[in-house]
Amino acid sequence: MAILDSFRLDGQVAVVTGAGKGIGRAIAIGLAEAGADVAVASRTQGDLDSVAGEIRALGRRALPLATDATDMSALELLAERTVAELGKLTIWVNNAGGIPDGTPRYLTRTPEANFDAQISLNLKAVWMGSVVAARHMAEQGGAIVNISSRSAFGPQVKNGPYGAAKAAVNSLTSTLSVELAPKIRVNAVAPGPVPTENFDDCMGTDTEEKRAKLLELIGVPMGRYGTPEDIAAAVVYMASPAASWVTGQCLYVTGGR
Repeated sequence: MAILDSFRLDGQVAVVTGAGKGIGRAIAIGLAEAGADVAVASRTQGDLDSVAGEIRALGRRALPLATDATDMSALELLAERTVAELGKLTIWVNNAGGIPDGTPRYLTRTPEANFDAQISLNLKAVWMGSVVAARHMAEQGGAIVNISSRSAFGPQVKNGPYGAAKAAVNSLTSTLSVELAPKIRVNAVAPGPVPTENFDDCMGTDTEEKRAKLLELIGVPMGRYGTPEDIAAAVVYMASPAASWVTGQCLYVTGGR
C-alpha cells in the first residue's frame, strides 16, 4: 500500500460522539473526507442533521442519531443502529466532553454534583463508549480514538476536575489498548486550546480581542490557536491503516504548548 493510500478509510464505518458542532463536527467530516461512512451522535438532532448533510454531500453515508453519551443503553442503541443501517462498526471516536455548565472550578471549590457531572461526561462516557465499541468490533477488529486534552498534563489551576478526568482518559486508553490488542487499537488525541463554543463559554473569550489576550497569556509556540480541523487530521491518522502499529498512545496536538 502506498503511503498516502494508508491514510484512506474507504469501506470503514465510524461513530463520532459529540459530533454536532466544534471539534466533533470536524472529526466526522474529516473521517468522511477520508472515505468512511459516519454515524454522528450528540444531544441535539438539528445539529446532527446539518452535519449529516455535509457528509452526504461528500458522497458518504451518514446516520444522525440524538444520543446521550452518558447513558450506556443509549450508546448501545447507537452501535446497534450503526451496524444495522451502515453494515458494520470499525471506528469509534469518544469525542463528547467538556465542562457541562461552562464554569471552570478549583478542585477545592467544586460541589460534589458538579464534580460527578464532569467525571460522567469526560471519563465515564469514554469508558462506556469504549466498552460498547469493543463489543461490536470483536470479530472484525477496529480502532477506538478517545479525545483527551492538554489539560491532562500538569496542574490545572481553576480547571482541576476537567484535568483530572482527562488524565484518567489517558490511563484508560493505555489499559484498554492492552486488553483489546491485537484486533482493536485504542489511542487518544489531546487538543490544546481550540476556540470552540464551549471553550469560549468557559474561558470568557467571546471577542477576538479577548481571544488574542488569552493566546498571549498561554504562550503557544506556534503563535496561534488550534482549529477543529487540526484535531480531525490527527484522529484520521489514528483511525487509519497508517497507524496500524500504534496503540496505547496519546498524541498531543497543542501547537507546542
